[in-house]
Amino acid sequence: MYKDFQELPVWQKAMDLAIEIFTLTESLPRKEDYGLTSQIRRSALSITDNIAEGFGRNHTADKIKFYVYSRGSANETKNQLIYGNRVGYFNSTKSEELILIIDFIIESLNKLIKTLSK
Repeated sequence: MYKDFQELPVWQKAMDLAIEIFTLTESLPRKEDYGLTSQIRRSALSITDNIAEGFGRNHTADKIKFYVYSRGSANETKNQLIYGNRVGYFNSTKSEELILIIDFIIESLNKLIKTLSK
């Protein structure tokens, strides 16, 4: 049993993603500071935030709710990566690499949600 949310492999992977997203967006145009840059950084960090908050909840239903929110933020981040790639802001190879990480995070959250739902 995990004693701290930082021990959860899905949280670790999601934190790595948030850092990658931060680095990726460093080179975005200044005109995107309050647009894509801000939004994708917030959604990526929201994945870890909700995992941490869910971990700290006592009731299973509350835990599940926050893990579902985390999954939603992962999908939002994926969508923003796709958009950034399509408008030419992001390198296709890097976007695809990060999307694979997001897919892994979503799959891990789905397993966690399913296990807790039993």
